[in-house]
Amino acid sequence: MQVDDLSDERVQALIMNHLESMALHSPPESRHALHFDGLRQPDVTFWSAWEGEELVGCGALKELGAAHGEIKSMKTDPRHVRKGVARQVLAHIIDVAKERGYTRLSLETGSMAAFAPARRLYESFGFTYCEPFAHYKHDPNSMFMTKEL
Repeated sequence: MQVDDLSDERVQALIMNHLESMALHSPPESRHALHFDGLRQPDVTFWSAWEGEELVGCGALKELGAAHGEIKSMKTDPRHVRKGVARQVLAHIIDVAKERGYTRLSLETGSMAAFAPARRLYESFGFTYCEPFAHYKHDPNSMFMTKEL
């Protein structure tokens, strides 16, 4: 895992794949994935995951407050699904959140069947379902999860 500035074309292509996937499964008003500008904000840290020279995934952590972070832009390259990439990225984000002194880590994900594998991953790490947090509102297309650290 390395902190990434999103300048590499391979990273940009993975983010575009992530955004296109969201567009396939979620209506516009229910898409909360960050675009490049959002991922470059000072309150967001973005990481890319590599195997040698090959990009395998990415993830980001947005600071919501001194003790609360939000997981953003978790994506595994489609050629590397089911190899444990997402588990490694998520474990890294949780470790960094703890190092920063966060006591809570939250996320928004889709409620549709396409997002079930992601929800199972988060559940396996101890995330539980919660009410909307930060700027989010109730949305039948969204599910909210949180974990006390």
